[in-house]
Amino acid sequence: MRARFITVVMVRVLGLWIVAASLQTAYGIPAFARKYGLPCSACHEAWPMLNNFGQTFKDNGYQLGNERDAPIYQEPSYWPIMFRTTPLWHRENDNRKAVDSIPGNAGSGLVETSATTSGFDLGGLDVVAAGTIYKNMSFFIQPFIGNSSINLAQAWARLDNLAGSHWLNLKMGRFELDEPISQERSLITNNTGGEYYTYFFTPPGDNNYFAGIGFPQLGVELSGHSDNDYTRYSIAMVTNSNGAGGLPANQAYDVYANFNQAFEVPKLGSQQIGVYGYFGESPTYFQTNGGTPLPGTGTGNRSFYRIGAYGHWYLDKTDFYTFFMHGYDNVFLGNAVPANQAFNLPIGAVGPTWNSGFVEGHYNPNPRVVLIGKYELTRMTRVANPGIRSDLGNFDTWTAGYRWYPIMSPRAGLAWTQEFSRITNAGAAPLSGKDDIRNSYQMGFDFDF
Repeated sequence: MRARFITVVMVRVLGLWIVAASLQTAYGIPAFARKYGLPCSACHEAWPMLNNFGQTFKDNGYQLGNERDAPIYQEPSYWPIMFRTTPLWHRENDNRKAVDSIPGNAGSGLVETSATTSGFDLGGLDVVAAGTIYKNMSFFIQPFIGNSSINLAQAWARLDNLAGSHWLNLKMGRFELDEPISQERSLITNNTGGEYYTYFFTPPGDNNYFAGIGFPQLGVELSGHSDNDYTRYSIAMVTNSNGAGGLPANQAYDVYANFNQAFEVPKLGSQQIGVYGYFGESPTYFQTNGGTPLPGTGTGNRSFYRIGAYGHWYLDKTDFYTFFMHGYDNVFLGNAVPANQAFNLPIGAVGPTWNSGFVEGHYNPNPRVVLIGKYELTRMTRVANPGIRSDLGNFDTWTAGYRWYPIMSPRAGLAWTQEFSRITNAGAAPLSGKDDIRNSYQMGFDFDF
């Protein structure tokens, strides 16, 4: 039974990896600029990254609070839709790829070697329709078309300003969690550095069904903010399915909460600090039919959490993200053992814990150029059992790059990007157990219209 369960988990993890591979930074939406006659820079510090006005506009349900918010007052030809894609050239390298020692001969045995691929490519196509159905009724729909897949990344509706208050807004559907620093709005898009690994990290060998706060989730969210958006909160209850439809896990629900506060510092501008937490339970085994696990019947739930703090700091033309996460998984999750088979727990087994975080900086010498640097790491503070290498799961990654915006108009946006990222994973080499190093170089056009 344990072998069958681990097989199910491996299939699920592969599916989640495919979904993660399709995650793209999403939206600056020129449709909003067209609607209100504003430049893209009104909402974006560096598209698609929001400034304070853009965050307030988003928190208000894509409304300015004037007579032009409801679509009934727009020209019939107006439709709030955006397309975004990234034609690019990139080079990928893995220094310890497992390959046949004699190419084409499966019986020759595997060896580790450096493997490099490169060429022209496409970053997929984001289609985003968003705005208001009517005054104080907002929506967001985001299909993503990859090179070999199509998925509905987000789809939700929201009732804004309930009881006439900014403090009460109710959203339901598949949506990005109110992440302290948005995965969807990252300025980095290459394969190695384009995601915040901290948001998705699970220790090696762990079978937690939850795959990270970076995935859009299915559920309901209550959120609110002050008039100037300096004080914000959100509380979401979501089905523990990583946003997948059809209830593939079980009937449990997870809770996510985020609270943040902005404040002015003389000569430096607005600074932001906050705290967040994700608390849930994950199934450790499923009911079966003839030995085959039945989707949606997960049981033997065990607890986990992700908690932390963050900040967004401004210094003249430079701003920094600082982010910290502490993670914990129950001992049964960390050791991939069904909760009804405690006798299979290794001697000395415990629930794994880790700390993770990143620092990301942006420098804007002028409104059309942003220089980007990011460093991210994870450190295991307690591994699941004594038989595991103490640093297995640790990683370090850094990225350097820039974005140049030759145009920024209410009709479209285009950025020329160049990025280089490198990640070192401790003990992740498939054969030798040595450190695995991967790197990506990417350049191309990122545009929407």
